[in-house]
Amino acid sequence: MRNRGIKILIVILVVLSILAGVLLAMSILGNSENKQKPDNTLISLGNDTGKQKEEEKKVKIYSGNDRSIAVMIDNHKSAWPQAGLNEAYLVYEIIVEGGETRLMPVFKGVDLEKIGPVRSSRHYFLDYALENDAIYVHFGWSPQAEKDIKSLKVNNLNGITQSSTDFWRVKDKKSPHNAVTSTKKILQMAESKGYRTKSNAKRSVLNYQVDEIELASQKEARNIVIPYSKSNTVSYTYDEVNKRYIRYAKNTKQTDWVTKQDIVTKNIIITFAQNYKLNDPENKDRQGLKNIGDKKGYYITNGKAIEIICSKSSRTEATVYKDLQGNEIKVNDGNTFIQICPIDANVIIE
Repeated sequence: MRNRGIKILIVILVVLSILAGVLLAMSILGNSENKQKPDNTLISLGNDTGKQKEEEKKVKIYSGNDRSIAVMIDNHKSAWPQAGLNEAYLVYEIIVEGGETRLMPVFKGVDLEKIGPVRSSRHYFLDYALENDAIYVHFGWSPQAEKDIKSLKVNNLNGITQSSTDFWRVKDKKSPHNAVTSTKKILQMAESKGYRTKSNAKRSVLNYQVDEIELASQKEARNIVIPYSKSNTVSYTYDEVNKRYIRYAKNTKQTDWVTKQDIVTKNIIITFAQNYKLNDPENKDRQGLKNIGDKKGYYITNGKAIEIICSKSSRTEATVYKDLQGNEIKVNDGNTFIQICPIDANVIIE
């Protein structure tokens, strides 16, 4: 009996030893897994944070390889408000006949259901469509623009020759101030004509910076007045809270046709260039523009202004904007209005 009891005791001890071993192994394995999980989590978070920081360092206003789209926009008072200006990375404004101006917003990688009112081409706007490698969109053309579009082989879309589903007239404005289109339609038309819809441009015309630029200047720029003619003055007021400029024309605050939001811009570039009356057989007071060479101007952002030189060597070459020391200016990441105004315009910056 005694031997039997000893045997039972030995079996129990062996079983307990095995159980203890199993529990110890499970504990060690569990600790090992617990130690690994935080490490993997940290690695994952580290990679995500790295990618996030990398994305934050990229310029947002000009990104991707979508080809730019430049659209001629009517700026007659009967055309107001316009659609799409806030979504453009650049907007050019240049004088046309009768002391009026026309706008040319340049879009990249945006999806807009309404852009307009679209108006006819003027030949000197082609220079800025070309330097941005843009598909050029218009509704009609002047004789000079028609000639130059053909000779310069500009990838253009003329609303007059397209269908009424590609460019259509809206009922809440009167003709000729009511033709509109969309980015979707523009891209479809471009593809049907065999135009590139992807860009080879490695960078924008402007030298955008990720980090905020504060100009080292004593010249305040909180109110800007740009008279294009006696009847047409553009002005901007600085919104210090949002660090944007609110746009006015002919003493009227400009708003978006679709969103109803104020038209605003992060940057303003002013270029002084001589305009002149063409020998126009149609006697419509159409203008020419002497924009090749070095032109004086200003760069304005965040409530400050500096004098610059705007250099364009040919119609197809990109304009280079330099400070008075000859360095290309650094431009804040954000939209820009480029005001190409008469050389004798009494511009006020204060």
